Amino acid sequence: MRYLISVIDDSTEPGAADRRPEISAFNERLMAEGYWVFAGGLAETAAATVVDNRGERAVVTDGPYVESKEYLAGVWVWEAPDLDVALRLAAEASKICDRKVEVRPFA
Repeated sequence: MRYLISVIDDSTEPGAADRRPEISAFNERLMAEGYWVFAGGLAETAAATVVDNRGERAVVTDGPYVESKEYLAGVWVWEAPDLDVALRLAAEASKICDRKVEVRPFA
């Protein structure tokens, strides 16, 4: 099963600034063990653009959809045999990237 792991940062209490070496090593291990599907960090929320085309015309708004102290900082997509494995890896990921993570299976 595939899982989306959302990395959640906090603008009032951000995680450690540069965890890239640790994250890269963790990603290499995920690849070697067959869990890796995809990962990527995201630009700051000020770089976001929201597009809403549910009405008669598209409305484009600069900035994040909602103002919040917590925001999505990056994602992983993993292939894991079950939720227990995904949660074990997520606990490691949270420690390595020094941020909270949310684990959600794909439908």
